Amino acid sequence: MSSRFQSAVFGSSIVYPNAVVWSEENLVAVACGNTVSILNPGNPGVRGVITIPSSKPFPLGVIDGRGVDLINGCLLPCHLSQDNRPCARSISWSPAGLANNAGCLLAVCTTGGRVKLYRFPFCEFSVEWIEVIPGRDNADHECADEPPVSSLRKNQKRRRQNAAIVAEKDSDDSRQKSTWQIVPASFYKRKLQEKATEDCNLSLITMQQYASRNAMLMSLTIAWSPILGTSGNGVAIPHNSSSCCSILAIGGKCGRISFWRVHAPECYSIDKPRYSSKVTLVGLLKAHDTWVTAINWALYGPNASKPQFLLATGSSDGRVKIWRANGEELLKSSEVIHDSFSLLKEVMTVDSATISVLSLIVPSRSQWKLLLAIGKGSGSFEVWTIDMPTSKFEKVGCYNAHDRIVPYVFDSCFGLAVSPGNLSIAVARGFDVGLLNPMYQGRTHRAAVEFLWIGGQQLDLYSTTCQDIYNEYFPAFTEKELIWWETNILWSLNQYENLSRLLNIWDIVAALLAFKQSAPEYVERILLKWLTSYLRSQFDISVTVLPEVFKFLPKLSSRQLHLINIISRRVVLKECKQDNMSNKQKDLEGLGVIKDEQVNTWMELLLSSESELLERLVGFCFSAILSLLSNSSIEYFKVGCWSPDGLPHMEQWVSQNGKIVKDHTKFLAAEVGKVDKRRLLDIFGYEMDERCNFCSAVVSFESTENAVCSGVNYDNGVSQRHKLERCAITLRILPTKPSWYCMCCHRRAIKLAPSILFTMLGYPSDFESFVESSAYKNSSTPCCPFCGILLQRSQPEYSLSPSPAFNDMLHILHHEMTMAAEWRNRF
Repeated sequence: MSSRFQSAVFGSSIVYPNAVVWSEENLVAVACGNTVSILNPGNPGVRGVITIPSSKPFPLGVIDGRGVDLINGCLLPCHLSQDNRPCARSISWSPAGLANNAGCLLAVCTTGGRVKLYRFPFCEFSVEWIEVIPGRDNADHECADEPPVSSLRKNQKRRRQNAAIVAEKDSDDSRQKSTWQIVPASFYKRKLQEKATEDCNLSLITMQQYASRNAMLMSLTIAWSPILGTSGNGVAIPHNSSSCCSILAIGGKCGRISFWRVHAPECYSIDKPRYSSKVTLVGLLKAHDTWVTAINWALYGPNASKPQFLLATGSSDGRVKIWRANGEELLKSSEVIHDSFSLLKEVMTVDSATISVLSLIVPSRSQWKLLLAIGKGSGSFEVWTIDMPTSKFEKVGCYNAHDRIVPYVFDSCFGLAVSPGNLSIAVARGFDVGLLNPMYQGRTHRAAVEFLWIGGQQLDLYSTTCQDIYNEYFPAFTEKELIWWETNILWSLNQYENLSRLLNIWDIVAALLAFKQSAPEYVERILLKWLTSYLRSQFDISVTVLPEVFKFLPKLSSRQLHLINIISRRVVLKECKQDNMSNKQKDLEGLGVIKDEQVNTWMELLLSSESELLERLVGFCFSAILSLLSNSSIEYFKVGCWSPDGLPHMEQWVSQNGKIVKDHTKFLAAEVGKVDKRRLLDIFGYEMDERCNFCSAVVSFESTENAVCSGVNYDNGVSQRHKLERCAITLRILPTKPSWYCMCCHRRAIKLAPSILFTMLGYPSDFESFVESSAYKNSSTPCCPFCGILLQRSQPEYSLSPSPAFNDMLHILHHEMTMAAEWRNRF
């Protein structure tokens, strides 16, 4: 019951499994040989590229090759694995917020054993992604474990102080003479051996020493942990503070795993490409006696302020171990810890085949019962349940699902990745050369990624759903599929009530849009059911029609209002003009459906919801200003990462909207109005009058979206006026420099909203309590205050850009979904 809605073809072959990963900000990365391609699932024709550079293998010393020792058994793995061609072995997306534009970092592990970090080229406007070099520009990723010989121990202190996870630059002469930068040695000519030893200060080593050092420095697999760090109110927010970080686990041939703490930048920027985050080695774990081939993290426990982590590790000998770690210790540790992980359980699998993939999941219904899926090179597949309070492990399934390495679901599958909303998957596949047209396909088609809908599948085997959906909504689909589409969409929407999840509902919006073209009544039913079920569960309020939702908007959380706004703009009102949604009459006339009561209702809901969010922002800014003026340590607050701004314009907005603004907001505005404006000017630098950026003419405040200057009159009788955009946060005119951009509502901002705005559970009766907490002093959240999605720098149309809230390939989605359903019904 899955259907393909999009595909992308690549010119390089996929070599290693688990070659496709899906990021939180809605980008898909695919490892194809010596390149990693990054694409948007809504528009796979536009891509970013990471090219794996050629690099010399890690030279580990000089071996006397005159004897028969070269065929020693300990060197057999080294010879078998040696491959001078650059290739990506493992890739992994970080959580959102670690890049300096608040996006995700992509970690790439190469066949040479090196691990590098890359970021989105948000300033460079290039296809090639930018290599991130935290700390020193040319620091190596090294296993930082106790070296086998004394000549290497002297570098331990230096390596731990300057540890980073990027490869060295071969052009650095000073590094080439280091004991860690060793040139290849000849195995056959003594003179060349002596010359290499003289040049690099190396001594002859044994076969066992060579194999040990090779295993120690060779990385095989990587995995990022969930985000660490919380806001002041105990709610984990993945992109709001420099105290947030993630742990990158790197498993190698030696059986050890190194843990690197990667901090979020101190502040986010879209015009400063330099990476300012710290990367620190914080832990080492001797997990296995053989190669570490799979790693997976899981966050569990109800207390977000004290997170507990589980780490699942798999090895080449078929062993799987579950480790327990303290997230707070990993977050605060200032030195390398060797005992930060404790073994919880070693899972005994059916055979000793290599572990190829692991998945450790905490079900939403139970925070203390985990699911562990194990895929093996033999084709077997096991599922275990873990009861955390009792530490009881139970195998619930063992299947010989395939005759080759898992996750090879099909004959040529190299990995699966699930979308953020769990409604679609990306499948990396290789082509059967014999089935391709040799004239053109055989030359260009090496691999492909297919995007499949899975929303019509019964994902919850224990769920009981009322079957009250009929096929007249969408005749091409069976009744069972429609039931599970509705169930899974509602489930996905409810998952975003968790404020620690970055808001990315691309797949939800895309699915609703595809259904809307043929079954708008079906979509209306789902959306009304979603809103009414939320009100019923949170406030025990029964709502039967959409207009009844209006009066409860102040009770809704900011996250719920963000979801309403995205769905209103990108699903129900998709045909409306996006540049000026606030002009209701103009939009409805442009649609030619001004008499459409349903459109009118959703338009009113959108405008009311956005007004509610803006009022929360204004009320919070007023309270923050009053608190700062009455606080003796005001200088402390001024140097923080966030401070209120745009006071004059917010006062005017309250005055212009007195009929709809709440009494508490009016009270705060009146209190601010009593403050001497000269004092505000001295402390905050506010200017009561705005001037045009181009002609210095006076600009009056008439709208929160745009402004028009009073203009300039020339001697020839010609007058010129300029149309200007306003900041969505401060309501001030945007300066002529790069600004943050929302892909959903197309608003721009020069300053970011306080992170606490996104955690409000409703319109607060007492803003002062929020101001008194320490949360709002954190760095600002780079999200749209009206849509909640991650802000970014506006990119040219031909450039790759994440789009977490909508899809440009609607007609393809709808066509593929319909054709697949009709094909299944036919057979």
